[in-house]
Order: sequence, then C-alpha cells, then structure tokens
Amino acid sequence: MDIETAAAECASVTDSVLSGVIADETFVERILLGVLGRGHVLLEDVPGTGKTLTARSVATALGLSFSRVQFTPDLLPSDVTGTHVFNEKDREFEFQPGPIFANVVLADEINRAPPKTQAALLEAMEEHQVTVDGETRPLPDPFFVIATQNPVEQEGTFPLPEAQIDRFTVKTSIGYPDHGGEVELLLRRMGRETRSPNVETVLDEASVTELRTVPESVRVEDDLLDYMVDIAHGTRTDRRVEIGVSPRGTQRLFETARAQAVLDGRDFVTPDDIKDIAQPILAHRLVLTPDAKVENVNKRDIVADVLNSVEVPTI
Repeated sequence: MDIETAAAECASVTDSVLSGVIADETFVERILLGVLGRGHVLLEDVPGTGKTLTARSVATALGLSFSRVQFTPDLLPSDVTGTHVFNEKDREFEFQPGPIFANVVLADEINRAPPKTQAALLEAMEEHQVTVDGETRPLPDPFFVIATQNPVEQEGTFPLPEAQIDRFTVKTSIGYPDHGGEVELLLRRMGRETRSPNVETVLDEASVTELRTVPESVRVEDDLLDYMVDIAHGTRTDRRVEIGVSPRGTQRLFETARAQAVLDGRDFVTPDDIKDIAQPILAHRLVLTPDAKVENVNKRDIVADVLNSVEVPTI
C-alpha cells in the first residue's frame, strides 16, 4: 500500500466514524495516529460524551474484532487476561481466553479499577502478549487498546501510574459538542429506531496490518530528529516538571509524526507535523512538581512553552 492509498483509506475510516459520532475530525485523526503508530489511545472526558461509542465505531470501521472490558473496583486481572478452567469431560484444565484477545480492546473507565488490575494490561500493551500461570500467549495482530477514563477528580477513580500512562501513545478528549453538533445528534436519533448509530465497515484485518506498515516509508530529515530530541529535553529541564518525557515518549513522537505525514498524504515529515501532535503525544507523560500541582499548571501549556522555546529547523 502506497502513501496516497493509505491517506485515502484513513479518510474513509474518518468519514465512517463521523457518520455515527458527533465529534471534530481532528479528534478522530488523533485516534488514527495511535492506530498508524502501532500504539494505544487514552480518551479522558466526563461520562456521556461518546467515548465508548467512538471506540466501537473505530473498530467497526476498521473491520477488526472488538471486545469491551468494563473496569470496576472488583475486577480481577484474570477477568481481563483469561484463566484456566477445569474441563470435566476431558478431566483436565483448559485455557479460557479473556476479552484481551481481540484486535481492538476497549478498556472502559480504566481508572475505576485498582492498580493490580490496571497492571494486567501492561504486558499486553507493550509486548502484545499475556502470561497466565507461567504460559505466554500471543495476542491477535493487529492489536491495540483504546482506554477511556473519567477525570481523576471524580469519585471512585484510581489515577493511572506513570509507567502505564507512558505506554499510551496518544491522550485526547472528545469534549462537549457545540450547539449545532448537539442538534445534529438529536436529528440523527430522530432518524433511526436504535439508540446507538451504526457505522460502515471500510477496511479489514489484512488491510489494517498493511496500513500500519506505511509510516515506515516516510522520510524524516536529521534536523527534525534533533528538533524532536530538543523538545523532549526541554520538558526535562522545565522547573515545573519533576519527570519529563522519557525516551519512549521521544520515540512515540517520531512514530506519530510519520503517521501524521501519512494522514496528510506526504512521504516526508515537516516541523508542523511535530508541532501539531506534540501536545496529545507528550503532555500526559509529564509528572509535575508539587508546587506546579498546587498552582494547577496545565501540562499542555508546558509543552506549548517548550515548543515556543525550541528553535524550529528550516527544511
């Protein structure tokens, strides 16, 4: 698949998702950055804005198998990964796969489960495999997680540990629709009998697998490599930041910059690609100092300040 074809396919997926979800086109493209960049996506917003519907619609449009795990305080790790069950007919234990064994896994309200259960996703997200009772099993390919979480200020939530947040390539939010968007939501509901809309399937498993290899052919000049590293270093030296962007975060910025170029139909990365995606890729990885937390410093503002302070290369 060439870059022009990949860009057209991504545009078709975006159109399909937006036929069912009232959202900004940029929001859907942010999710596709995670898909193309072979990463995972974290959606944070208040309940009722369409996070779950978005995840299901993306899986349907991509033509991939989908499973949903509702995270609750009593959810166990085995409820996610699966467990061995005794088969009375064969008189032996056999493995019953958990919902993690799907192409697209929706970890719904992930921060309502305790840390032990949240950690059940770590191996799956990083190595695309799970280990149960000492036996390692590969996950389907392609595989990616779309997790939703409620704002941490809400009751009954457990903040995700930094190590797990760092494994999400993109963090974004859908937000409330504007007046016209909410009217459109009601008009669409009036035009169908079911509560949830249906979206069209555009791709299939083989096409998505091929699509995810396309960014590897995108060219990145040496000056842009220095630019991305300088941005990462800038977050580490900011006085408001206790822990800056990790080397993993720098690599994810590189991968998603190439993915952004594919979405735009180009075979090369520009400085604007990096600037446009820096906040959803980097901001959630920052750990603020206690003083910055007290002052309610916005992590996205820190990334914006770093972008303003780093010299942009001319290509």
